[in-house]
Amino acid sequence: MTFMPKLLVFKALAASAALSLAAGTVTAQDKSDWPDSFSVGTASQGGTYFVYGAGWANMVSEALGVPGGTEVTGGPVQNAALVQTGDLDMGMVTMGPAFDAINGESALAPGLKHDQLRALFPMYKTGFHAVALSGSGITSFADIPDGSVVGVGPAGGTPGTYWPRILTDMGKNVEFRNGGASDLAGQLQDGLIDVMTWAGGLPYPAFSQLDAQTDVTYFGFTEEEQAAVIGSQPVAAFTIPGDTYPSMPGDQLSVSMWNFAVGHADLPESFVYEVVKTVMSNNEKMVEIHKSAVETLPENFDKNTFIPWHPGAVRWFEENGFDIPDELEG
Repeated sequence: MTFMPKLLVFKALAASAALSLAAGTVTAQDKSDWPDSFSVGTASQGGTYFVYGAGWANMVSEALGVPGGTEVTGGPVQNAALVQTGDLDMGMVTMGPAFDAINGESALAPGLKHDQLRALFPMYKTGFHAVALSGSGITSFADIPDGSVVGVGPAGGTPGTYWPRILTDMGKNVEFRNGGASDLAGQLQDGLIDVMTWAGGLPYPAFSQLDAQTDVTYFGFTEEEQAAVIGSQPVAAFTIPGDTYPSMPGDQLSVSMWNFAVGHADLPESFVYEVVKTVMSNNEKMVEIHKSAVETLPENFDKNTFIPWHPGAVRWFEENGFDIPDELEG
């Protein structure tokens, strides 16, 4: 198997033994089998995963006294594969690509059942959204003319996987262009692509930057388009609030897919317990990292219906009153 070269973009040095986060102090005995450092797979710069992942990795590193780093990847499909192979300790996935990976249908590693993935904690819903320059005259999917160039995100990421399927099902005869969020936003501003589509926790950093720098038009689905997408893809109905970006005129219909943090099955139970405790016990700090973390709450554990849970995560959730189904205890 060949994977995209890994790029280390964030390094959080271990903090001192006196830690102030609510996760609390971890004893030396608890750390006896812990890793010397840990890695977290995110996605492209300018996307929600990049910001959210760097934030929680840093928070965990400081709380536990273990150096942690985040790596730019192609997104959920690659994160799942790299966690499966042990090249990453932890990563972030949306449930559609994770389902494919567990069943051996990963676009990156077809035939390989990702049986080493373990759920750690719920993150947030990924919303699907599209934007065009206001001068383009494109205000809906129906307005996208044949031959248009549509940026769909990195190959192997959630938008790069599902937007081509969605637009093809709509009958759109367009060229799909892969790229990171910041790169595609720049191409839209420069007139190199006609539409940028994305999927992630709201607000998307790249869309916020576009909104601040140029005149753009955001558009969602009609009721008929939304129903068709829900009928053909592993997504649920979702509405993007009208106050997500300053220039949005109102709520827009969309679809969504849940995101979860995952880790390798071989990570020590006590280490994972403390990772989960740190994130699940510090929602206010998580929301400071990214607004999408308002959904990073333990009660959303039930949005995972198929990824086996890591024993360390099972212990934390069950100690705090959340019953993990027996069939999902990994």
